[in-house]
Amino acid sequence: MRTQVLSTAVSLTLACALAAAATAQNLPKTNVKIVGLNSPTVASMLDEKPFWGETIPKASNGAVTGDYTTVDQMGVDDKTLLRLLKLGVMDFAGMDISKMAGDDPRFEGCDLAGIALDIKAARAACDAYRDVIDKRMQANWNAKLLAFGTNPPQVFWCKGAIGGLSDLKGKKVRVFNNTMRDFLEGVGATAVSMAFAEVVPALNNGVVDCGVTGTLSGNTANWPEVATHLYPMYLGWSINVQAVNLNSWKKFSPALQAFFTEQFKKFEDKMWQTGEAALLDAENCNFNKQPCKMGKPAKMTLVAVKPAEMETHKKLMETAVLKNWAKRCGSACAAEWNNTVGKVLKLSAPTN
Repeated sequence: MRTQVLSTAVSLTLACALAAAATAQNLPKTNVKIVGLNSPTVASMLDEKPFWGETIPKASNGAVTGDYTTVDQMGVDDKTLLRLLKLGVMDFAGMDISKMAGDDPRFEGCDLAGIALDIKAARAACDAYRDVIDKRMQANWNAKLLAFGTNPPQVFWCKGAIGGLSDLKGKKVRVFNNTMRDFLEGVGATAVSMAFAEVVPALNNGVVDCGVTGTLSGNTANWPEVATHLYPMYLGWSINVQAVNLNSWKKFSPALQAFFTEQFKKFEDKMWQTGEAALLDAENCNFNKQPCKMGKPAKMTLVAVKPAEMETHKKLMETAVLKNWAKRCGSACAAEWNNTVGKVLKLSAPTN
């Protein structure tokens, strides 16, 4: 009996493998154009680049290939990526969704500053908001949402000593979305919008005093060369989305659509796993500890977040952040958020 069960299991496994191989062999020869995330980030280096350069060609038996470049290598403002995707400049795009919020406030809805203090909550929030984002993309941006991903938590990198949250008052701080701006205005800091690649020279020249980015993203982009103090108060996760131009998608055969859907589902899991690993790695790399596998050993000074500061963080998130975002997005949008993200995180945005 045991031998028969084992034989059946082996047969089923072989059948599945043969079916997958047959599906891959039946895919039409396809080459796609992709513009992805900033090249120094772990999401680009460890997820996107190998996904398009290795995973997709291998899984398709060479039928599907991609011409992949990053947004910084392409030389365009990453806030424009969704507009370029809408026009069909590329077939696929990887982008920080909150940077698109100037076009639609909903795009920062699952990554509002401070709403998720751990990576599992961040993923649950975006899972709850998936249909909202996809519908907006399809209705207004000629695009289809394929996957969510993340970076490590977004924190403060400062040139010069700070003692905590109150020391940010009066300082110029680089941010990259509206919801971070809301938070910083609540503590009396001046928010400065600036592209990721511009931050190191800006810190070095005193254009800004601090910058917000991921705990490992800043490390791999050489921020420790100019920043001296790291203050790990979380202001979000720099949530990424992977999306496809709808015209391109509709031209794909049903088999090719099914192939991409399956691959992006696996890719999404990989991105969140990388984000979690990067979070842990950054805790070592930034403070010259081992093991440091993804980043570079640095000698940052850690500024501990005090319990009282977390109470202030909570108040700012519930008032300045949620209130201002709900005002930008409108009452119907806020109600929609309360029934999705808000329900998962047990938060409520004002609807009037």
